Amino acid sequence: MKKIGILGGTFNPPHIGHLWIAEEVRIRKQLDEIWFVPTRTPPHKETAVLDAAHRLEMLRLAIQGNPHFHINALELEREGKSYTYDTVKELTAKYHEDAFSFIIGSDMVEYLPKWYRVDELVKMVRFIGVSRPGSELQTTYPIDCLEIHPLDISSTFIRNRLGDGEFVRYLLPSAVMNYIKENRIYGYRES
Repeated sequence: MKKIGILGGTFNPPHIGHLWIAEEVRIRKQLDEIWFVPTRTPPHKETAVLDAAHRLEMLRLAIQGNPHFHINALELEREGKSYTYDTVKELTAKYHEDAFSFIIGSDMVEYLPKWYRVDELVKMVRFIGVSRPGSELQTTYPIDCLEIHPLDISSTFIRNRLGDGEFVRYLLPSAVMNYIKENRIYGYRES
């Protein structure tokens, strides 16, 4: 039986904060692998996200070299909104011998009561709540809390800086930065 952590998100773009959280959780919670699960259409975001092919390729570039990191694209293959309940249900049915943990930031812990079928979901998967700036890990749901030194980086911050032609070099893996440059995405301009 493998112990697998699931880290979902748009990864628009994937940055060092995602990688930092994934590795910290993997090591400190003694997980065998982290599966990055990019979403097609997250239910809590109304804004458009970059084409899935670009996000998937950037994620592949971001995790290359770490044998514990993998990508599972099942949400990209499914039409419509991506609900965690549907993803966990599909993964636990397909990999029934493995134990899954779902990694969320403390900002998402606050919204658990609004999650689709959350009462069933907490019976299917262990939640690992990671501390993030500006929010606390307080909920009535069973959450395995993990305080880590946060990197206050967001994909929105990076996209905005790229669009303004500002410096982002140390916020992204170099392979991801090169991909953004080569494909001129996020309004990339030389700074």
